[in-house]
Amino acid sequence: MSPDLPGRVAARIGELGVDEASVRTLRADYPGIHFTFCSDDDIHQGRPIVEGEGFRLYLIDGADHCLGLTRDVDTATGLVLALMDDDDDDDD
Repeated sequence: MSPDLPGRVAARIGELGVDEASVRTLRADYPGIHFTFCSDDDIHQGRPIVEGEGFRLYLIDGADHCLGLTRDVDTATGLVLALMDDDDDDDD
């Protein structure tokens, strides 16, 4: 994954909005990159690589046959688009 990809994806999400349809579009726009959609409340470890209006992006590493979160863009194989609730802003 290129180092600028998370930023480009975040900009695209800003255009598309934050929902499952956006993830389908991202999969078509970036073949070969794994995209997952969930609530930010479902992520209990790791830090986002990018935060935008109403969402956070996390890097996925699938190198050891199990998916995990990483901050290393060189080992990342995908991105998690995590929808933030209004309450999520108060948790930090």
